Amino acid sequence: LLNVLVITPMRILFLIVLVGPTVEVLTERPRDQIRQSRWRATLRDHTIVVGYGTKGRSAVRALIEDGTDLSQVVAVESDPRHVAEATADGIAVVQGDGTRDEVLARAQLATAARVVVAVPRDDSAVLVTLTVRTGNPTAYVVAAVRESQNAALLKHSGADAVIVSSEAA
Repeated sequence: LLNVLVITPMRILFLIVLVGPTVEVLTERPRDQIRQSRWRATLRDHTIVVGYGTKGRSAVRALIEDGTDLSQVVAVESDPRHVAEATADGIAVVQGDGTRDEVLARAQLATAARVVVAVPRDDSAVLVTLTVRTGNPTAYVVAAVRESQNAALLKHSGADAVIVSSEAA
């Protein structure tokens, strides 16, 4: 009677507690992959923001104010703090270095209409711009730099518009 009323229900409860999280962990990755493949299949003419620091957040705010749908913005960021901020803001994030082809490919660079380069360093901005031009020669590229002497270099690298943050301030 003790076995039927107490021990067997406790065994069942233990199995539920043990198996439930295990099944969830095992199915989480395939669910994420399915969700990402659906997202990538529908993503066209979107905007990629490389760097979600101060300049990147400002660029996203400006895009939203101009009527860009938040679902059409993808951030590329390597800093985990900025990744968390972008995710909290409701933006799709690809974590990684924006100078790498494979990272920009995960952000669907080939089908992007616009790319905003808002990385903190000017040399990185040039490298990101060159990488973007290699992956998508038709995208409209806006790049931000700190120093005005680097603006010409960015133009030669393929940026359609260059914003010099020291002059803008």
